[in-house]
Amino acid sequence: MDAMANRGMGRRLVGQFFQTGEVTQVSQITARMRCMTMAVPELAWRPGQHVRVCVADVTSPSGWLDGLRRSYSVWDYDGGLMRLCVLDHGDGPGARWARSIRPGAEVLFSPPEGSMVVGPAAYHLFVGEETAAVAFGPMLRALGDAGFRGVIEVDSPADRLPLPAGLAWRYRNGAAAASSAALAAAVAELDLPPEPGAAYVAGEARTVQAVCQHLVRERGWPRRNVRCKPFWTPGKTGLD
Repeated sequence: MDAMANRGMGRRLVGQFFQTGEVTQVSQITARMRCMTMAVPELAWRPGQHVRVCVADVTSPSGWLDGLRRSYSVWDYDGGLMRLCVLDHGDGPGARWARSIRPGAEVLFSPPEGSMVVGPAAYHLFVGEETAAVAFGPMLRALGDAGFRGVIEVDSPADRLPLPAGLAWRYRNGAAAASSAALAAAVAELDLPPEPGAAYVAGEARTVQAVCQHLVRERGWPRRNVRCKPFWTPGKTGLD
């Protein structure tokens, strides 16, 4: 298949599977996280959901081999503007895309999806690290006056996203985010009401598993009350 045929196939795929946005602003929101504001079509989005962004050229076969899409939680959507916060944590396709994006760039993405959204509960518990904090931000804003608790672990104070007051912050200070025993221990130390609430646990897969097991096995929470979402783990892609 020649280059022209490849480009034609890529354009057809764009129309079938992706929506198009245009970057209007790029800013550094934390020490290692960039925020991209995009003008996009009208979206059916619920706080906590994510989109799958094309981070490589859809008209190039090498783009598909390199892992064309990456999933990013939507930080905010309002009046045709969508904001994504992308953590720079290596030299993969997503990190390279986030570092290179500039205002005026076209971005292809799939419609919002995902079940990490808030529902009725006596109170809400949020547990995760940097990647989870992006999803938690809009979820917390959507709660209004509902009660919540939570622990967010980041590498340093410079990595804190602007989240509502009332969360406990923990710092790794250079330690790995994977299999974070410190985050699980911080959850075990939380003074929670005797009755279960609704928990949202997201981030690195092994840490998510440890926290969820603590809530179910040691705290006695019903499994249905604990919503777990592994976003990543070392050496694997596609967890979202």
